[in-house]
Amino acid sequence: MGHKGVPALRLILCFVSFIVTPHIVHGDLSYSFPEEMKPQSVIGNIAKDLSLDLRTLSSRKARVDSEGTRKRCCDINLSTGDLITSERIDRESLCGKKPSCVLKVDLVLENPLELHRVSLHVQDVNDNSPKFKKDLIEMEIRESADKGNRFSIEQARDADIGQNAVQRYNLEKNEYFILAVDNKAELVLENTLDREKQKELNLLLTARDGGSPQRSGTVVIHVTVLDANDNAPVFSQAVYKASLPENSPPDTIVINVSATDADEGVNGDVTYDFGHVSDDDIHVFSIDPKTGEIRTTDLIDFEEKSSFEIIVEAKDGLGLTSYAKVLIDITDINDNAPVIYLKSLTNPMPENVPPGTEVGIINVQDRDSENNRQVRCFIQQNVPFKLVPSIKNYYSLVSTGQLDREVVSDYNITISATDEGSPPLSSSKSVQLSVADINDNPPVFEEQSYSAYLSENNKPGSTLCSVSARDPDWRQNGTVIYSLLSGEVNGAPVSLYVSVNGDTGVIHAVRSFDYEQFRSFKVQVMARDNGSPPLSSNVTVSVFISDVNDNSPQILYPAPEGNSFMTELVPKAAHGGSLVSKVIAVDSDSGQNAWLSYHIVKSTDPGLFSIGVHSGEIRTQRDISESDSMKQNLIVSVKDNGQPSLSATCSMYLLISDNLAEVPELKEMSNYESNSKLTSYLIIALVSVSTFFLTFVIIILGVRFCHRRKPRLLFDGAVAIPSAYLPPNYTDVDGTGTLRSTYNYDAYLTTGSRTSDFKFVTSYNDNTLPAEQTLRKSPSDFVDPFEDFEAAEEVGNIQSVSRRELEFLSEPLFYPSDCAKCRHPLFCSPTLPSGYLNTSLREEYLLCLRIFQRQSRFTQALTNLHFNYVQY
Repeated sequence: MGHKGVPALRLILCFVSFIVTPHIVHGDLSYSFPEEMKPQSVIGNIAKDLSLDLRTLSSRKARVDSEGTRKRCCDINLSTGDLITSERIDRESLCGKKPSCVLKVDLVLENPLELHRVSLHVQDVNDNSPKFKKDLIEMEIRESADKGNRFSIEQARDADIGQNAVQRYNLEKNEYFILAVDNKAELVLENTLDREKQKELNLLLTARDGGSPQRSGTVVIHVTVLDANDNAPVFSQAVYKASLPENSPPDTIVINVSATDADEGVNGDVTYDFGHVSDDDIHVFSIDPKTGEIRTTDLIDFEEKSSFEIIVEAKDGLGLTSYAKVLIDITDINDNAPVIYLKSLTNPMPENVPPGTEVGIINVQDRDSENNRQVRCFIQQNVPFKLVPSIKNYYSLVSTGQLDREVVSDYNITISATDEGSPPLSSSKSVQLSVADINDNPPVFEEQSYSAYLSENNKPGSTLCSVSARDPDWRQNGTVIYSLLSGEVNGAPVSLYVSVNGDTGVIHAVRSFDYEQFRSFKVQVMARDNGSPPLSSNVTVSVFISDVNDNSPQILYPAPEGNSFMTELVPKAAHGGSLVSKVIAVDSDSGQNAWLSYHIVKSTDPGLFSIGVHSGEIRTQRDISESDSMKQNLIVSVKDNGQPSLSATCSMYLLISDNLAEVPELKEMSNYESNSKLTSYLIIALVSVSTFFLTFVIIILGVRFCHRRKPRLLFDGAVAIPSAYLPPNYTDVDGTGTLRSTYNYDAYLTTGSRTSDFKFVTSYNDNTLPAEQTLRKSPSDFVDPFEDFEAAEEVGNIQSVSRRELEFLSEPLFYPSDCAKCRHPLFCSPTLPSGYLNTSLREEYLLCLRIFQRQSRFTQALTNLHFNYVQY
């Protein structure tokens, strides 16, 4: 019942009569308030009673939770902190006739989880009037009834309790009956009835409660005067008690009531019926009017109502009645599975949260009672989370390990709850939890290092290679951007050589490369993600430039025409196969592009001389005869092995003579071939020392003939080729460079060698200098030609050089900047990127440079020094 039909003044007075008073018991809150308050009415101030700031209530998501499926009766106004009603509260529908009506709700605060139990005491308001079961009570009383006989009447029912329930009865004044109210209302016969005088009586009975304002209900008692019926039915028990399990099927026998009547015949026939039964209970039970057997007519739910109180009426055939009470207790069975409520969840959860972080709040409820409502809650899967019991039936979902989105990005957590009933019931709930990404992974290159191969003379913009890095992070944290790290290549910024596409990692050449300038270089590529802060990693890219046959062979000896006039003297006694001279050429390219082959394309006497295809050595094919022309001219072509092949040619002038007296004829040869201005100086020098020179030649030829059977050869003294011209990468079947190591040479000068263009040489084959042995020279071997030089003593410090040392002649020692300082034509060639020298000769080379700076005439000495050590 609501306030409908109740005057406003009575409502106000009723509301004022109940004062809402908060109090704290054992840390919980308790409020009392009257029923039938309007929605949004204030019950109390939660913030004030808990000493909480209003902002704290809002930030900690304060809320009120009710148990089970019960409707929420109150809520919190977060702006004021008031506990307010959310709907109409009717004490009678909530608690019935219970003397105390207490609603239990939970006040939940999060971060951290805090739970307060709030007890709401609903005070009764006199909002229900007393009510009889029927508007008319039929009674039959025999006229023979004696004065003082008592006749029970049905009592009025009032849904209110205490003072608001039925307090007294008033019977309308009449001459026959008065009302006696002790434990029950009864009519007392004050005067005997006379059926003949009055067969029927109508008595008005009023029931009044004690509320303010007072309420009442009336019933009309219709008394029919009969002949005497002296005994009313009598129940075997005043109170019957029964126990019934909930969910008992319909038509289950609950109890059997029994009443007897001492009268006979119709007066002793007893029929049974329910007395006053509430509208909710009327459809739950039924009674057999003949036997008094009470049965169920519907399912009974313990969670809805745990007990029933029924008044049973026994009436005889003439209308005498008696009443008994039936108390039915409903026993609980485990028919309700636990219910899991997800109260709070942080979703998504950052992957860097530490273990022990609270992710969510779980509430588990079971509507059953006692052991049937004891619940165990757990997580089924093997996930890095656990349930930590918190307050009452609340659990905190807590992380147990470090999360990694790159391993598992989403978790489907199944939470199960099982009660302790028999048999136990369980339920489960799935919680979807996503892991939010943070930038915790740097890009990782697919390879530890990269190599790019490119032919020289490439076009700018050509692709070298592509690098690729993976970042397992998400979105911008996993977006990779490529860039070059700052550095230098040959003293220039790396950005002048290569570039990288920031999006694809493709590396392009910015310029055209020259293999002869540098053959390889390294760059550092950085892969950086777009996270905050960004993470990065580096990788080394090695760029290797392959050679292209873009350099023609360069002939070092004999010197190109127009530069100088060089003549080789061949003894007339030279036999077939004798070494006459050697064409020395180099190729700046490498590999097969630097493999050189030598060919005589034209000669004065085609059958007299031959040239080694790979060595460039010019030998006699037969013995020299008197009929052979003294002046021989050979045109030699030098080709590399590239595709297409490149070549160069030179002219070799040979003079067949044993007698220095014939030397003046060289002047004609000089005028005819080269017109060199040096010819006159050579002729004058030879004539002035002819005697000494002839003697020296005979001695040398005799010594060499005895040891080697090889003829002494006359070379131009200015053409010794130092190792600085040796190409570093030439390789043939013998494992040698462009200049083969078949022969080593020693140089001998005449006393006038400072201005002479000729020298004697002796050849040594491979047996002369075996591997791992040392060719030793005494200082005097080098001092004689340099009598006038101050540096002779310094040069004499060079004691020996081993074959092992000669194998490292291709190592680069000096760079163009060093050659620019040196400016010596024998060590610095404009066609080669740098000089090459064995590291064991480093100090000697520097010594020669210092001496050369002091005295330009040291050229001849330096030439002979290197010609002995580095002719490979």
